[in-house]
Formats: sequence, structure tokens, C-alpha cells
Amino acid sequence: MEMQKLTAEYGDENDIVSWMELVHTVSNHFPGLETEESMNEHKCTVLKFMNEQRAICVKDNNRVVGVLLFSKKHNMICCLAVLPEYRERGIASMLLNTALNCLDRTKIITVSTYRQGDGKGIAARALYKKFGFVEGELIEEFGYPNQRFVLNP
Repeated sequence: MEMQKLTAEYGDENDIVSWMELVHTVSNHFPGLETEESMNEHKCTVLKFMNEQRAICVKDNNRVVGVLLFSKKHNMICCLAVLPEYRERGIASMLLNTALNCLDRTKIITVSTYRQGDGKGIAARALYKKFGFVEGELIEEFGYPNQRFVLNP
């Protein structure tokens, strides 16, 4: 079976069903997505980000296999996820690279991820460090202990 070359592109409303299927698949790794209500709120957020071209995805044919949301206003990466069977193929790096090119590199860029020692965060922390992010303050989001990572200008 031939692998098609995967590329990052802005997601739009036509991608929302496949996007949310990915979110459901990885939701156990994202505090704040435990309930149907929180999933519906997230879907509304994704659609808003799509309308403002702040939602990037990688698709294999029409299946969304990687997603990233970013905020220009806060100069931050908001959410990054890749389907488990598509990991270790450079998709997260492709998404992050695309987003960083949309953000203001003359200012600090932030992302929040798991704390050191949290098994869920091993890959994410390694990815952000590879891109030059450094560990910042310890924070809590949705009642879960996280850490801010900072990319200096």
C-alpha cells in the first residue's frame, strides 16, 4: 500500500466530523474533555478556530490524523494531538512548524503540557524541547497538574 505524502493545512467545517473522531480517540490524554458537554464545547471551539484559520490538521486522504489549535492573540499553541497509529511519522513536528510560522517569533510563544514524570507527557515534552521550548512555571488546568513551556524569541 502506497503512503500518500501528508501535509499540514488549515482545517475547515468539512473536517469537523473526522477532527472530533480524533479528539475522541485521544481524549483520555487531555484533561477537560471527560464529558459529552465538554466535548461539545470543544467542538464549538474548534469550529471557531477553523473560521479564523487557527486550526491546522494533517489528513490521510480525508481522515484527519493530526490536529493543532493556536492563538495569535496569546501567541500560544493551544492543543496538539496525533492519532496513535500515526505517531512517530513527523506529523506533530509538521503541525508545530506550521503553527510557529503563523505566530509572532519576536515574542515569547507558550504551550502547556504535562509535568516531568507524567507518562502522558514524555513525547510532547520531547517534541517541544526539540523545537527549543524550555520549561516554565508549574500550572494547573482543568484540575490537572501541568507545566508551561516557553519558546523565547
